[in-house]
Amino acid sequence: MKIDLRYQEKFETRHNNSNEADIKEMLDLIGADSIETLIAQTVPSAIRLPQELRLPAPKSEYQFLKDFKKLAQQNVIHKSHIGMGYYDTIVPPVILRNVLENPAWYTAYTPYQAEIAQGRLEMLLNYQTMVIELTGMEIANASLLDEGTAAAEAMTMLYNLRKASKKNAETFFVSEFCHPQTIDILITRATPLGINILVGDHRKIDLTNEDIFGAILQYPASEGEVFDYTELIAAAHELNVNVVVAADLMALSLLTPPGEMGADVVIGCSQRFGVPMGFGGPHAAFFATKDEFKRHIPGRIIGVSVDSEGNRALRMALQTREQHIRREKATSNICTAQVLLSVMAAAYGVYHGPEGIKAIAKRIYGLTQLTAKALESLGFTVENSQYFDTLKVNTGNHTEAIRAEAIASKINFRYFKDSALHLGISLDETCFFEDVVNIVSVFEKISGKSADLAKIETTIDWAISENLTRKSDFMTHQVFNNYHSEHEMLRYLKSLENKDLSMVHSMISLGSCTMKLNATTEMIPVTWSEFGSIHPFAPAGQTLGYKELVTNLNDWLCEITGFAKMSLQPNSGAQGEYAGLMVIRAYHESRGDSHRNIALIPSSAHGTNPASAVMAGMKVVVTKCDDNGNIDVADLKAKAEQYSENLACLMVTYPSTHGVFEESIKEICALIHEHGGQVYMDGANMNAQVGLTSPATIGADVCHLNLHKTFCIPHGGGGPGMGPIGVAPQLVPFLPGHAVVEGVGGEFAINAVSAAPYGSASILTISYAYIAMMGGEGLRKATQTAILNANYIKARLENDYPVLYTGSQGRCAHEMILDCRPFKLSAGVEAEDIAKRLMDYGFHAPTLSFPVAGTLMVEPTESESKAELDRFCDAMLAIRQEIREIEEGNADKASNVLKHAPHTQAVVLTENWNRPYSREKAVFPLAYVKANKFWPAVSRVDSAYGDRNLICACIPVEEYAHQEA
Repeated sequence: MKIDLRYQEKFETRHNNSNEADIKEMLDLIGADSIETLIAQTVPSAIRLPQELRLPAPKSEYQFLKDFKKLAQQNVIHKSHIGMGYYDTIVPPVILRNVLENPAWYTAYTPYQAEIAQGRLEMLLNYQTMVIELTGMEIANASLLDEGTAAAEAMTMLYNLRKASKKNAETFFVSEFCHPQTIDILITRATPLGINILVGDHRKIDLTNEDIFGAILQYPASEGEVFDYTELIAAAHELNVNVVVAADLMALSLLTPPGEMGADVVIGCSQRFGVPMGFGGPHAAFFATKDEFKRHIPGRIIGVSVDSEGNRALRMALQTREQHIRREKATSNICTAQVLLSVMAAAYGVYHGPEGIKAIAKRIYGLTQLTAKALESLGFTVENSQYFDTLKVNTGNHTEAIRAEAIASKINFRYFKDSALHLGISLDETCFFEDVVNIVSVFEKISGKSADLAKIETTIDWAISENLTRKSDFMTHQVFNNYHSEHEMLRYLKSLENKDLSMVHSMISLGSCTMKLNATTEMIPVTWSEFGSIHPFAPAGQTLGYKELVTNLNDWLCEITGFAKMSLQPNSGAQGEYAGLMVIRAYHESRGDSHRNIALIPSSAHGTNPASAVMAGMKVVVTKCDDNGNIDVADLKAKAEQYSENLACLMVTYPSTHGVFEESIKEICALIHEHGGQVYMDGANMNAQVGLTSPATIGADVCHLNLHKTFCIPHGGGGPGMGPIGVAPQLVPFLPGHAVVEGVGGEFAINAVSAAPYGSASILTISYAYIAMMGGEGLRKATQTAILNANYIKARLENDYPVLYTGSQGRCAHEMILDCRPFKLSAGVEAEDIAKRLMDYGFHAPTLSFPVAGTLMVEPTESESKAELDRFCDAMLAIRQEIREIEEGNADKASNVLKHAPHTQAVVLTENWNRPYSREKAVFPLAYVKANKFWPAVSRVDSAYGDRNLICACIPVEEYAHQEA
C-alpha cells in the first residue's frame, strides 16, 4: 500500500461535479473524443489564451480558512460611533443561523416562479408592510441596493414625473444635511441626465425658483438634528415641487413619520434592523411612496393575488412595469433587489415586533441624551437642539486630542472634513450604559473634569417636541405580533423555508444566471465579526485586512479579465454596466469628445444594457442580429460608419445572449475602435470565458463581472450581488471615487456609483475564497466543465426540443435556447406551461422567454453532476411525451397535466378528483420524484388578478376575503 504523506483534498473536485467515467459517457454522447476537442470546437482559436492563468496555487478548504482568519484579524474592531447611515446591530441568532447562514434561503433565485417561492415572497411582503407603516406612506417596493442609489432613483422618478408647470425645470435641491455619500451619488446620476444639483440649507432655500422640480431632506439629519419638515413640504407642494425624505427606520418608531409630514417619497436603509455593517454592505435599501406613483417605482413590488384554485397567493406585482424591460425607454436599470437582506430586516421586525423595536429605540435615544448631558457637564457644547441617536459636539481645539484618546480607547467617532472644531457621536442597538461610560471617559481625560452619570441618569426623559413625536401605530398586523419567542420564530422561518425551492433541492438551470455551487467554506467568513463589524468609513489603519482582500482580488480579477484595474464599487450587474458607461463617458470628455453619445446595442442584449446607456446620457441605436443569433456585422458596420463622429461605445455580451461564441468578435471590437468608440462587454456570460479567453483578449475596453454568477456569491433569492468593473489602461484614471473615503478610484475619478467605497464589501470574501481555492487550472476546468455540461444537455434534448442557436461546429457555449414555440401550434402548450410542469418534477424552470419569446434558456453550470443533469433531462423528455399525448389526441388540449401545473398537495388530496389524468401522473410523474418530492405551496398564480386588485402589504385575512368578494 502506497501512502502519500503530501495528500490534501482539492476544492476543485468538490466544485467541479464530474468524474472521469461520467465525462467519458458525456463526451461519447456529444461526439467529442476529449474535453480539449470539445473546447476547440466551441471557442474560436483566435481568442484562446496562450497560457494558464497566473494565479496563486490553490488552497484546500482547511488551509484557506486557516490563512483567511489571519487576514481577517488584520481588521481591528473598534466601537463604532461614526453613524452616517451605518450602525452596529445585533443579529438575532435565530435569524443568523436560520436565514443568513442557511443555504435554503441564500441559494434561491429571484421569485419569478411564484408557486415555488411563497416563503420569501411572504417575508418580502412583510418587509414592504413594515416600511409602509414606519414611513407613513402608501406603497413600498421590495428593496433597492443602498440608500444613496435609492435617493438617486427617487430623484430620477420625480424628474420624469414633473408636472406641466415644471416640465422645463432641471434643478434638484439637496439638503446639505444629507449624508455626504448620498450627495455624491446624486451628483453622479444627475450629471448625464442634465439635472442640476443644488446643495444648500433647506431652511434658506427659495422654492419659488421655477427651475426646482424636487428636493431631498434627511430625517434625522446626518449630523443628528431632527427637523420638522411639515411646513417646508407643504410650501413645496404649493409650487409643484415634490419632496423626498431620506429616513431612519429605527428613529421612525418614535418620530413622526415623513408620510404624515406630506413627503412624496421616503427612502433609506434597513441595515440597522439586524444586518451587519460589513464594511458597507450588502444592505437592503427601501423606497416608499404614494399610490399614485406605483407604476413608476423602480425595482420590484410584491403583491397579493390568487391561484387557480382561488386561494391567496403572492407574486411579483406589475412585472411588466419593471423598468429595464422597457429597454431604451426605461427610466431605471434596476433589475434586482437585496432580497436576502430585506428578508433579514423583515425577520428582525417580526421577531421584535413594534413594542420591541420601540424599546430598542428608546434605549438608544436615552443613552444619546445621557451622553449629551454628560458632555455638556464637562463644558462641551452639543450643537443639536433635538436629536435621536446622533450628536454634533463642539470640541474646539481639543478635537485631535480627543481623536487620539478615542483611538487608544478603541472608539471611533465621526470627524468632519469641513470643520476641525466638531466631531459626531452616534449610538446604536449595541450600545449600553457602559458604552456611554467609555465615551464620556475620553472627554473627561481631555477636559480634566468628571461627569456624574448616575445623577444625570435620573434626569433622562423624552425631550423631542410634541409635533415630532410619533402618535400613530405601526406594524399592527399579526405577523409582527405572534413570533416573539425563539421557538415560534424558528418554526415560522422554517414554514416559509419549506415553501421555496432552492439549490438545496435541485439544479436551477437558469440561462444567463449561472446558478452554481455556493460552497460552505466560501460562505463561512461572511459572518465573521472581523468582516461584519467594520464601518465603511473606519480609519484605514483598522481595515488592513479588507485592504489586502481588495488588493489581491483586484489583481486576480485583472489576471482573469486581462484588464489593468478593477473597481469593486458597483454592487449589482446593472450598476456595473452604468459605472462602465460613465467611465467611457468621462474618457471621451477628457479628450474633448463630449459629443460622443451614441451607444450601439444588439437587439439580443439584456434590457439593462439600453437602460444603463440612457441613464449614462447616451442615445441607443439598436443593431440587428442574423438568423444564427449573431451580431449582423454588415448592419453593425453600416451603423458604425453612420454614427462614426458621435460613436461612444458598443455594448456586447460574450458569449452572446444566444449561447454562442461569435467568431467575428475581434473584428467587431476592432471596427468600433476604428470609429473612435470603446467596447463595453457585458460579463453576464463570463462563466464560459474564465481561463479560456478574456474580455481584453477579444478587444473589450471595459467589462463588468457578476460576482453573484461567475464567482460564486449566492443569488440570495434575488440579491445581493456584486458587479465590479475592469478596464483597459486608458480608462483607469476615471474609475469611480468616493466622497468620504480617500484613495478610491482613479486620478480623474467619476463620482461614486455606490454608497460605500467597495460596494457590498463583506461578500467579496466569497469570490476571494472561490478563486483562492480553485487556482488558475481549477478555474479553467470549471469553465470547460460548464461547456461540457451544456453540450451534454443539448445532445440529450435536441431531438425533442429544437436548439435555436449553435456555433459553426454545432456546439453551444455554456447555455442554450430550447425552442418551445412549435408546441403552441401543435398542442396549445406554451413555454410557461412547461415551466410550471417542471415544478411537479422538482425543478425550477430555465429562463423563460428570454432572449427569445416562447423559449427556455438552459444553463447547467459546472457544479452539477451527470446524475443531476440526467434527472433534469429525464423530466424534460417526460414533459415532451406529455405534450405528444396532446398532439396525438390522447390528452385533452384544455385540461391536461401541463395546463393544470403545478399540482399542490391540497389539490391531489381532494375527495372529488375530476381531472382526466391520475393523481400519480400529476405529482409522481417519474420514479425519482417519489423518493424526494417537493410540493409547490400554491397552484398556478393568477398574475392578472393581482395586477387588477393591487395589494402590496399584509392585510388581515378577513379583509382579503372581503376584497375578493
